[in-house]
This record gives sequence, structure tokens and C-alpha cells, in this order.
Amino acid sequence: MHTAKPIMLHGKPLGSGRFPALCTPLVGRSRARILEEVACVVALQPDLLEWRVDFFEGIGNTAEVVALAGQIRQAAGGIPLLFTRRSIREGGEPIALGEEEVVALIVAVCASHFVELVDFEMNNDPGHIAQVRAAARAHGVALVLSYHDFQSTPAQEVLCQRFAQAKDLGADVAKIAVMPQRLEDVLSVLGATLAASQTLDIPLVSMSMGGYGALTRLFGWTFGSAMSFVVGAGTSAPGQVPIADMNAVLEIMQRSLAFKA
Repeated sequence: MHTAKPIMLHGKPLGSGRFPALCTPLVGRSRARILEEVACVVALQPDLLEWRVDFFEGIGNTAEVVALAGQIRQAAGGIPLLFTRRSIREGGEPIALGEEEVVALIVAVCASHFVELVDFEMNNDPGHIAQVRAAARAHGVALVLSYHDFQSTPAQEVLCQRFAQAKDLGADVAKIAVMPQRLEDVLSVLGATLAASQTLDIPLVSMSMGGYGALTRLFGWTFGSAMSFVVGAGTSAPGQVPIADMNAVLEIMQRSLAFKA
């Protein structure tokens, strides 16, 4: 029995119910470059854009970040926006902001109503998670609580615990991304996703990174992963697949499996 759950935004499934939803990252360092990326990516018709704001050179200016979020939203032509600051410890870019300043930035962006989702790492301070969760709920923003390991893949039971932890912390979506060292690690991710999808009532997003990890990006949806990150104009993690290739694989697999979301 398929137990996958789509990501819901304002009571409707992301991507009009396409499963998995496809997300393309925006990783430009300047306003001009980011808007160029948006123009390029929108033509590829993803279901979601992710703005990795830790790449943005103006991250220290909250007003500038909020204004640019509004410009991205306007240029996106109705494609929802996921706002993400990835920390250095989980694979992000170095920034000149402390954690309290990061939380204040996320709260301001939620209040702007320019984004539909926000990503925050579940390893963050519990008080900071509570602040972000409160801001997201107050402004109708879906909260993605995430966990990343760019060095290894924890055991399947640990990955299941991470999914459950996100749920317990109030996530609307639980996400894990880990680095495989062998093919067995890929099976751990897929197994954990399937098991968690059968017990948790929130959407899950999972992936392995790197070469082996491409398997999870292409086929993880069959095990319950609601979204795959694909290449639009630039990559935000190793192993991301071009959106055209992903669409081709989905067409073949969904026809072969007679899968209906």
C-alpha cells in the first residue's frame, strides 16, 4: 500500500498534486544573478523554488532580503518559494550572522508573506525552533524541519528517529539528506523513508547525496519522499539531477508502475 503524503500549502497539494513535487534551488550571490536564475528556472516549470539565502551576499540586511523575496515571488509567476538558510555545520555557506540574527531574519521573512515554506534545521536550539515555528504558524508558512549529514549515512533506525523528531517538534514537513559511502547506505535511506511514511502523518522528503544518491532523487518518491531537488540554473547539493532528466524518468516510472498520486 502506498502511504506517501503530498506537501500541502494552504489546503492544496504542492504542484497540483504531482508526486513527487520538483524543487529547484536559487544559489546566486547577487540580486541580479538570483533574478536571472528565477527567469531561467521558471521556464522549466518546477513546482517549487528554494532560495538558499546563505549564498546571498546581502543576507545581513533584513530589508534587502525581504525586498528580494518579494521580487522573486513576483518573477516566479505563481511558483511557491521555500526560504532556506543552511548552516555551515550542515553544508551551508559561511555568513556574518549569529543564530539569533538568523532567527530574526526568518521571522521577518515569514511576516512578509512572500514565502510559502521555510526550512530550519532540527539540530538548532530548541528555543530558536520554537520561535521559527511560532512565526511560521502565525503567518501561514509551512515549516520544514531538516537534518543533513554531508559525511555519512546514519543507520536506518536513526533516520527514522530523525523523521519522528521533526514531527514531534511541530514540522509540517520532515526532511533528511545524508551522504552515502556505499550502496547499502542508499537502502537505509529508502527503508527509513518507507517505514516513516507508514507511521507519520506528515509529508517526508529524503535523499542521499552524491553519485549513489542520484538513485534516491530519481526513485525515492516510490518509497514515500514527497519532493526531489533538481537542477535548474545551479546546484545546492551534490548529486542533483537536471529537471529534464527527472521528468523523463518520472514519465517512464509512473507509467510502468501505473502510479497515481
